[in-house]
Amino acid sequence: MPDQNTPLSDLVDAGFSETAPPRLEIRDLSCSFAGLSVVSDVSLSLRAGEVLCMLGPSGCGKSTTLRLIAGVETPESGEILLDGVVIEGPAQSIPPERRSIGLMFQDFALFPHLTVGENVGFGLTGPKAKRQARVQELLERVQLLHFIDVYPHQLSGGEQQRVALARALAPRPRVMLMDEPFSGLDNRLRDGIRDETLELLKEEGTAVVMVTHEPEEAMRMADRIALMRDGRIVQVGAPYTVYNNPVDRAAAAFFSDINVIRGTVEGALVTTPFGEFLAPGCPDGSQVDIVIRPQHLRLDFDRSGTGPLPTPETGMPARGRVTRARYIGRESLVEFEMEGDGSKLQAVVPGVFMPKRGTALWLMMRRDRCHVFPVRQNPLTD
Repeated sequence: MPDQNTPLSDLVDAGFSETAPPRLEIRDLSCSFAGLSVVSDVSLSLRAGEVLCMLGPSGCGKSTTLRLIAGVETPESGEILLDGVVIEGPAQSIPPERRSIGLMFQDFALFPHLTVGENVGFGLTGPKAKRQARVQELLERVQLLHFIDVYPHQLSGGEQQRVALARALAPRPRVMLMDEPFSGLDNRLRDGIRDETLELLKEEGTAVVMVTHEPEEAMRMADRIALMRDGRIVQVGAPYTVYNNPVDRAAAAFFSDINVIRGTVEGALVTTPFGEFLAPGCPDGSQVDIVIRPQHLRLDFDRSGTGPLPTPETGMPARGRVTRARYIGRESLVEFEMEGDGSKLQAVVPGVFMPKRGTALWLMMRRDRCHVFPVRQNPLTD
C-alpha cells in the first residue's frame, strides 16, 4: 500500500501507460445513512476533458455521489480510481486534499476578507512568482484581471461565479466536481456563464462531473448524462440518446411533458385510437403505456373534416376535440380530449395556433417517436 504522504501525481505518473485509463472511474459505489441506502451500486467512468452530468430529482443521491468522489463522505463499498490509481477503496483512502479534485458549489464560498487575486491564489504552493502568474493567467481567461485587487462583495453574482471557477482551476485539478453551480445566477446571465465555464474547462482538459436537477442544463452542458433515481443510475448516454431513447416512462417524463396511452396486449399488439402498436416481449393480457412527447403529435389543418390518410410513418389518424389552447412563446400548447376512449393528449404547434374549445381536429402520432413500456416496469404510480 502506498505511503499516505506520497503525492498523488507520483502515484498516477508511475502507473500511466500508453493505453490511458479513464480519468475518473467509479466501481459499484454504495453508501447509506442511518440504515437508509442513499447511493447503491453506482458505476461510472469519464475521460479527460469530458463533461458528465448527473441528473435526477432532489434526494436521488447525486450530491452524495459527488461527496463520495471528493472524499468528504466514505462509501460502504466500491472503489474510486483517478487515472487508474485507487483513491478510495478497501485497501486505501487518499485524503480529500490530495485527490487532485476541484470543487464548485451553488454557494461560491469566496473568502470575503481576501481580494479576488488572493481568493484565486488561495491554496497554491510553490514560488510566489509562479503562483502570481497562474492567478493572472486564470483571471485573464475569465476576463476579470482588472478586478484582481477588489473584494468579492464588489462583484456581481456572475463575476463571483467566474472567480470561484478560477480558484477551483488554479491547482490544475484532474477532475472538477460541480454541484448545481449556476442555480444562484440570474436567468439572463446563466446561459452565457455556463458556456464560458464549459469552454474554459475543456481548454484545461479537466474531467467534469456536474450535478443538476434541470434537464435543459444537462442537455446544454453534458457530453454524457447519467440519470439517477433512488440512489441508482438508471440510464447513461449522450443527451440525444437519453432524450430520444428513454429507458422507461419516468425517464421520458423527466425531460419533458409526455402523452400516455394505456392499452392491453393481445397477440403482441396493442389497439389504440391511432391503430395497432407492436408490444414485443409483452404477454397477452398485460398492460403497456405508449408514450409520445407533445411535439411529436401532428395536427391536420385541413378543416374539411374528412381527416388525413394513414401513412406507414404515422399510422391511423384519430380525432380529438380541443379542450384548451395556450400560447407559450414561439409555440402553442393545445390540449385534446380524444373521441372514442376520452384520453387526454397535448400537442405542441409552432407559432401561434389558438383553436376554440370544442374544435375537432385530426391527430397523428409519429411512430418513430413512440415508446412502448410495460406497466409492470413503470416506476411512476398512476
